[in-house]
Amino acid sequence: MRPLLLPCAIAAGLLAFQLHPAVQATPSAFWSFVVAVVGILVWTGWLFASRRRSGEPLILEFVLRTPHWMQTLAQGALLVWWGTHVEMVRSWAPMILAQLLLAVALEGLFAWTRRGRYTAGLGPIPVIFSVNLFLWFTGPWFFFQFAMIVLVYAGKEFIRWQLGGHSRHIFNPSALALFVAAVALIVTGQTEITLGIEIAQSQFVPPQMFLVIFLAAVPAQLLFGVAMMTMPAVLTILAFGLIYHASTGIYFFYDAYIPISVFLGLHLLFTDPATSPRSDGGRVIFGLLYGSGVILSVFLLDAVGAPNFYDKLLPVPILNLLAPRLDRAAEWIAMKRPELLRTFQGGGGARRRVATVGLWGTVFATMSFTGGVGDHHPGQYYPFWRDACEAGTERACNYSGVMLQNFCDLGSGWACNEFGVLLVRLDRDFVGATGEFERSCRRGFPPGCRNLEGLAGGDPGLADWTRFERDRPPMEELPIVLRGSKGPVAERDLGALFALGCGRGWGWAGC
Repeated sequence: MRPLLLPCAIAAGLLAFQLHPAVQATPSAFWSFVVAVVGILVWTGWLFASRRRSGEPLILEFVLRTPHWMQTLAQGALLVWWGTHVEMVRSWAPMILAQLLLAVALEGLFAWTRRGRYTAGLGPIPVIFSVNLFLWFTGPWFFFQFAMIVLVYAGKEFIRWQLGGHSRHIFNPSALALFVAAVALIVTGQTEITLGIEIAQSQFVPPQMFLVIFLAAVPAQLLFGVAMMTMPAVLTILAFGLIYHASTGIYFFYDAYIPISVFLGLHLLFTDPATSPRSDGGRVIFGLLYGSGVILSVFLLDAVGAPNFYDKLLPVPILNLLAPRLDRAAEWIAMKRPELLRTFQGGGGARRRVATVGLWGTVFATMSFTGGVGDHHPGQYYPFWRDACEAGTERACNYSGVMLQNFCDLGSGWACNEFGVLLVRLDRDFVGATGEFERSCRRGFPPGCRNLEGLAGGDPGLADWTRFERDRPPMEELPIVLRGSKGPVAERDLGALFALGCGRGWGWAGC
């Protein structure tokens, strides 16, 4: 019965989290830890009693598997790079540790209960890292974070099928939990109880994040051949983005051809070798379908008014279900087109994986140098969307409003005034505009005050939105309005700010 000391030790470790200030300050988080500890101890006690009566031993062994340590290093490197530049991630780190402890306890208790043997290793680490790269429940809703971990291991244990004479779990464990949580949040309209949007936005803040993700994924691509999935998916999304931009003049994903959170999902979410097709041909189809699924998800999310950051989460479990059929489809295609047989089904796997990664590296370098991915993209900055709005593109006007509202919330009186004018221009919303002009005036922006006075005095000329007063941003607000998706502007020197404004499309910068 000595192996059961492991879940007991984990229960004690989780109990120690009650001393964490954030847990103490949030009653629901406090009780989440209490329930987790009690659940582990009760399960452990029942297992001890039942096995002692039957005389069956419990076995604990440790095995270090290559996929697990490789995924741990890749995802861990990303978390460290992200956390180095984003304080929010550093603050969340203790909660990742708590989830990891719970995951080890659940994995062990499930294994001992059903098989009497627990082969421990690094397996829980990439699972927990994967969940926390995409979704956090915080504050009063933290118990859902633990619920996702329970779902991860329940799904892995009970939702299985027979493939090739072996029992295998159907779904990527972390992707299943993320999918269920995403659907629940979309249906209930409760995205605000998570930090999902903040996660997706902040992942672009660290410098060269596209390159870091690419490099972190290379070892797994060389060993497991998952570049056969990543490259088709990336090219599918990029091709659609280029076509969309050519036909509409704006960007489908707003601030990038491929958002950083989607790029992360393309490398470290849907590429689990255990739940994806086995053949190279099946993996190519898998990647094409994932890229198409991300695009379709954006349209569906827009239609129901849900945030787009769910886009990379929704297609994965559906594709996991299709994985065996995609292998058969690839085999059928190769039989119909014999010239494809050698490419998709032939030997020389190691050489082909190296060649595929080399090709993917060339494609990535080309995308980086041509602006397909990287830190600099015109869609990050307000002038691009302002100009597109003035050209009559409704989607650009809507996104301009989002950007102005964000700038206003950050303290820009100029942005509050511009947002108020936009509300009148687009929706004839004088009530909403009044509130924005009031905020602008409170922040000391004179045109906002005069517009507020005009509306309060019933000036009939203001029925025409072009009659509202506007001006360029004041110097002290430049660090706010010049920012893009890469986060705050560090420069404070006026010359540097004007040079930055010039490079980002602001006409007043005197380019």
